[in-house]
Amino acid sequence: MFNRSIFVALSCALLCHTFQAQTTGSSRDGSHDFDFEIGTWKTHIRRLEHPLTGSSTWVEYDGTSVVRKIWGGKANLVELEVDGAAGHIEGLSLRLYNPQSHQWSLNFASSGGGSLGVPTVGEFRNGIGTFYDHEPINGRMVLVRNVWTDITPNSGRFEQAFSDDGGKSWEVNWIAIDTRVPDSAKNSSP
Repeated sequence: MFNRSIFVALSCALLCHTFQAQTTGSSRDGSHDFDFEIGTWKTHIRRLEHPLTGSSTWVEYDGTSVVRKIWGGKANLVELEVDGAAGHIEGLSLRLYNPQSHQWSLNFASSGGGSLGVPTVGEFRNGIGTFYDHEPINGRMVLVRNVWTDITPNSGRFEQAFSDDGGKSWEVNWIAIDTRVPDSAKNSSP
């Protein structure tokens, strides 16, 4: 059942955060913030099987993600393919840079869903990328936070978390650890 007051509270929290980021952020050109990720990566994913239910059961996947630069770096396309005991995941993320707001929108689709989800919007500051949206999860509108950390030329960490209390607390439900595949390893594959 749709709860209007929760939706309004979540929307206000998201808008307040976005407004604060826009008004306090610098006007630096962040169009190349995702350049570190261009290339091929080994990806290890841990996914919370049933988010926001009190579950503590995690499933794991291994595979690859390939990131291609588009429009000179002002957009990129991520192709994810992983397998694990819980099955196979194919995903695509289209990331678009907005030069007016100096923010990125991250747009995800899975091969099982066939359409882009709600864009997660944010930016990088001090080497950490933080992105927010609100979307329906298990029939309720919740805040979603994506965070990029531990970024080096050969590795990075991505976490997704949900909040059903307006951002007071967060439950991490997706962790991806990426390790760059060296060019020589890509070229020697059969």
